[in-house]
Amino acid sequence: MDLQLKATPGIVKDYADLFVNRRAYTLQSTKPHPETGRHYYFRPKRKGTDEPVMLTAETIRKHLEGRLTVGLYAINPSSQRCKWVAIDADYKNAMEDLLKLQYQLQQDKVEPALEMSKRGGHLWIFLATPLLAKDCRIYIYNLALALGVPVKGAGLVDGIEVFPKHDGLDPGSFGNAIRGPLGIHRGASRRFWFYGADYTLAAQMDYLKRLRKVKEEELRQFVAGKELPPGVARRQPEAAPAAPYERRSGRPEFRILDHVGEVRKAGRNYVGRCPSCAASGGDQAGDNLAVLIANPRFYQCWAGCTKEMIRAALGHPIPLRQPA
Repeated sequence: MDLQLKATPGIVKDYADLFVNRRAYTLQSTKPHPETGRHYYFRPKRKGTDEPVMLTAETIRKHLEGRLTVGLYAINPSSQRCKWVAIDADYKNAMEDLLKLQYQLQQDKVEPALEMSKRGGHLWIFLATPLLAKDCRIYIYNLALALGVPVKGAGLVDGIEVFPKHDGLDPGSFGNAIRGPLGIHRGASRRFWFYGADYTLAAQMDYLKRLRKVKEEELRQFVAGKELPPGVARRQPEAAPAAPYERRSGRPEFRILDHVGEVRKAGRNYVGRCPSCAASGGDQAGDNLAVLIANPRFYQCWAGCTKEMIRAALGHPIPLRQPA
């Protein structure tokens, strides 16, 4: 890993001005998950408390110098606005699609920055002032649709992902974080740079600062008369009309909330420590597991543990289906 770079106070300030829209953040684990081998992200909290740690200039400096790796949230829920839009593509022919998007954005006089990534790349668009997340999403998704660029989750397994992933957030919610640029990706054990500038922190930041930023009036013109394409809107799972717990085949329904210990409310979910992550010493913040309040049958681990892994860690493996 490249730990030789030094981030000056000026570079740290420029980075915060460009990328930090709220002080909540995530950290990438330095150790891989023993089963998946992935380096998952978690929200750090003060030792021995439930109090979240806020992003500071010192944390940004350590990120830029490669001592830790942060994930950044796009939306500030107090305004529902973001400072940037990031298009993530990590599938076959991903770079070809990113270059299509880059070219078309440039026709709109938008100057995106193309960042390398482990399996593809990220295209970053910077905004002159924080702009509504919903309008940013409408612009990018309609652009992708017009170019025939695939969108992940819109009936497709592979495709671009757009950050922000929500039109807006409830108070106290976070949305989805993306790896902060110019830090070291723990899974790849390397730093990914932006194309268009020398591979130094100073040159990279000078390049990003020179890029033309999208103004609010321009974005309004881009999205005038447009909506999110069908299938793109991000929704919570629907609650089933039946009672949350019912008996099937004479067996009591598994109740996740009976087994996971203390949880707390966060928006539409109960949040607690993922049993599978905990089994390997992970999820120290105790917030990887989300259980839908409206129907606790719906639960997931934000770090990627499957239901099978969660159930096995609880000592209640999912019964195998008998062959017909």
